[in-house]
Amino acid sequence: MRPPRYKTAVVSWLSVYPIITLLLWLLGPVVSELPVPIVTLILTVVLVTLQTYVVMPFMTRLFRPWLMSGTSPRSTDGPGDPGDASDRGDRDP
Repeated sequence: MRPPRYKTAVVSWLSVYPIITLLLWLLGPVVSELPVPIVTLILTVVLVTLQTYVVMPFMTRLFRPWLMSGTSPRSTDGPGDPGDASDRGDRDP
């Protein structure tokens, strides 16, 4: 059972926006003299690490009732389902 993608996107945005804002505020003075690709590299490494291991586990627990509301108990792994691997292009041919 997976939550709808739009709900996952909302929760992701709710966590990414404050992290990016905080990182820019904290690291802005430190990285302002660096080239943009280096700043982007630093920010994305920190963002993705925090997002994956700290923030999203917390956010999914916090928003679990909303994320899972309205989802049916049937499997979403079958062919033709919105979450099907073939729709994402990550299935072997």
